[in-house]
Amino acid sequence: MTALLALCASLLWGLADFGGGALARRLPALTVVVASQAVAAAVLLAAVLATGGWADASPALWYAVTAGVIGPFALLAFYRALALGPMGVVSPLTTVAVAVPVGVGLALGDRPGPGQIAGVAVAVAGVVLAAGPERGGPSAARGTLLLTLGAALGFGSVLALIAHASTGGGLLLVLCVQRVCNVAVGGAVLLAGRRGSGPAEGPADGPPGGPAPGLRSRLPALAAIGLSDVVANAAFALASHRGSATVAAVLSSLYPVVTALMARGVFKERLRPVQMVGAGLAVAGTLLLASA
Repeated sequence: MTALLALCASLLWGLADFGGGALARRLPALTVVVASQAVAAAVLLAAVLATGGWADASPALWYAVTAGVIGPFALLAFYRALALGPMGVVSPLTTVAVAVPVGVGLALGDRPGPGQIAGVAVAVAGVVLAAGPERGGPSAARGTLLLTLGAALGFGSVLALIAHASTGGGLLLVLCVQRVCNVAVGGAVLLAGRRGSGPAEGPADGPPGGPAPGLRSRLPALAAIGLSDVVANAAFALASHRGSATVAAVLSSLYPVVTALMARGVFKERLRPVQMVGAGLAVAGTLLLASA
């Protein structure tokens, strides 16, 4: 059951990543972040109210609030990178986010094992190779790489903060607080941007000015992204609690494979051999880190 739940989480995360990246090519990335996270927050809030999750409130929830502040910017960078670069490279590179909680553990006194050291080395090699020749020239490649690594740093920080916030239990409430803060911070940035620039920014495939054309018709897709993320988190939490947390972490880290296959099938995305090797090494390094 642990393996099945972890693989379900991986599948749903991969689909959500692909959907978010695809929509970010048609809508402003921040709109995708806020709309999808609003659905996730609404579902989690209803779940907390239904289960009496407020009883788990504690000062540790401030870690969840901090994660909620970081989260929108990490997602924004991630969706922008997915929209600008090849998904088959961007998604695998963000798996190096696991290095952040591992690094936090080391800072708190954990001793790195041979597997962790090897994982870091393999992941770094993967990042270097995956950032190889890219469409748009070296400048575009560097921009996409910086966005991707920024997203990975943000995701890793969120993972570490959520782990601290839920140490004493109450994972459902922690996730709810995080998503509500995601929406609050992302929405504030979105409103500030619109006020500062006058008319709302249009999507890449539509004229500027006014609400983004087709936004209403894309609301079901945005909702699906948010719901997939919520269900994936729930599946991962169940997998971790019902069996080996290491097995759950490793199997749920395979979501970039889903994103890459979707990109290949839908967008006919082709990667250079060096990028394929780099993406594979990034995932392999992540698996070593998670399993060590």
